[in-house]
Amino acid sequence: MNENLFASFITPTMMGLPIVTLVVMFPSMLFPAPTRLINNRLISFQHWLIRLTSKQMMTIHNYKGQTWSLMLMSLIMFIGATNLLGLLPHSFTPTTQLSMNLGMAVPLWAGTVVTGFRNKTKASLAHFLPQGTPTPLIPMLVIIETISLFIQPVALAVRLTANITAGHLLMHLIGGATLALMNISTLTALITFVVLILLTILEFAVAMIQAYVFTLLVSLYLHDNT
Repeated sequence: MNENLFASFITPTMMGLPIVTLVVMFPSMLFPAPTRLINNRLISFQHWLIRLTSKQMMTIHNYKGQTWSLMLMSLIMFIGATNLLGLLPHSFTPTTQLSMNLGMAVPLWAGTVVTGFRNKTKASLAHFLPQGTPTPLIPMLVIIETISLFIQPVALAVRLTANITAGHLLMHLIGGATLALMNISTLTALITFVVLILLTILEFAVAMIQAYVFTLLVSLYLHDNT
């Protein structure tokens, strides 16, 4: 067993060349375009789930916000599929890389902010200074609101990275403990193995929840700017 806790987070290579691009593109193969008049059960379930999520997430948006529905649905499908594939043995999870998560969060956040300044300039500027602010506190509040605005994409990326990384590390530690305890106490090893199974089930839920939370926060940022 590999004793390096962070070995699973190293960018995979083949013949010395990074293959992270192929890993990132692989989840798109899990959602094939329907080519038949009547879809099978898997495709029908995927379409039902996408319609349900889209309806729940886009209800709060006006017409301009609903134009982002395709991008938001593609985002949640990509993050969810990537997180789930990362739970397979000897696999690589791109969402454990802060650089990749920032690469998703920053452009989406910047798009919502630019949309807000373009369509609701006065309302967007008003967010920097709450109504009724005392005059001596105006400079400080403007600085605080500006910092909080620029922290939003960082918080998005760090939240996703931390949750996925913590789950993988915990599974690695408990799995290693289970193997080590097999030669010491079979009963203790069995209990640890049950805990590992329960944690794996929890990680499946966390993988989907984090994809939903990431997309939902982007959707809320969009709602505030449209």
